[in-house]
Amino acid sequence: MVSEAPPFWWIKADWRAWSLSPISFLYGVVAGRRMARSKRAEASLPVICVGNFTVGGAGKTPTAIALARAAKEKGLKPGFLSRGYGGSIDVTTVVDPAHHRADAVGDEALLLAREAMTVISRRRVAGARKLAEEGADIIIMDDGFQSARLAIDFALVVIDTVRGIGNGHLVPGGPVRAPISEQMRQLSALLKVGDGDAADALVRQASRAGKQIHVGAIRPHRSQILAGRNVIAFTGIADPEKFYRTVNAVGGLIAVRRSFPDHHFFTEDEIESLLEEADKHKLDLVTTAKDAVRLVGHHGPAERLLERAQVVEIDMVFDDPHAPGNIIDAAFANFRQRRLKRGGKP
Repeated sequence: MVSEAPPFWWIKADWRAWSLSPISFLYGVVAGRRMARSKRAEASLPVICVGNFTVGGAGKTPTAIALARAAKEKGLKPGFLSRGYGGSIDVTTVVDPAHHRADAVGDEALLLAREAMTVISRRRVAGARKLAEEGADIIIMDDGFQSARLAIDFALVVIDTVRGIGNGHLVPGGPVRAPISEQMRQLSALLKVGDGDAADALVRQASRAGKQIHVGAIRPHRSQILAGRNVIAFTGIADPEKFYRTVNAVGGLIAVRRSFPDHHFFTEDEIESLLEEADKHKLDLVTTAKDAVRLVGHHGPAERLLERAQVVEIDMVFDDPHAPGNIIDAAFANFRQRRLKRGGKP
């Protein structure tokens, strides 16, 4: 899977997208068949998958955290399952945020582990087994909607209403991971995030197909103290513009923007440049929680940057406060039906 999304993916399809359309067509055929015919292993726990239609960020991680909080409110012990993208560990591992660094387990896994038990595994089935052994009651899978080899009891697909699905083309001509028709068939519900209109057509399509539609928004914590402050906003996430909009929303005055690739590990030269520019122009440094965890555990310039940077923490807030709990309940109901069909105990 392509990990970096070229800028032309997010504008109206041009000659670059159309020149790649034969490859995109072949990619779509393979990806669609793989999704449709995939034999997925049965997990011993209910499985919720939080995914998206495209390569790139849509808000999956804060959505997964919101679901975990809802599970805990019901007295359950949720467990996150992640591939640990960007980390070096290639064996099934329980993440320990007190000892692991992002370069070992991945930045998203560290964020998830702050909220609930988290297992990273390149093999989802093995990861699910480990979570069951560790006492989890429900599995919340971060990503893997198109590719996981694990039976899913509830698939919640997140879509950003500003970016939508970009130019609508499949990889490599665009950001779409598999044919929309197949993804739409297999999802349980759609979560539209934000107040843009780029997702309107897909929302209507999902509604016609009888899928649940949820509405959410990214909300920064009220503890942010950026109002009226001139800042350098730096980030290495899939959609940096979303972060810049959040900084503006809490009153930060962005003097300098520094965008890096998604999951980027900052070099010493890049860090020194950020620190020097902040000192020179008397600017505060501000970044995302995902970027901050990639600095944790390092010394020297990285430690200094982490000490000085204001971290913008965010939550995924559903318009219907009961929606996350209802999704948990639906996953358990579907899990019981799945077990009954297989002849197991409900």
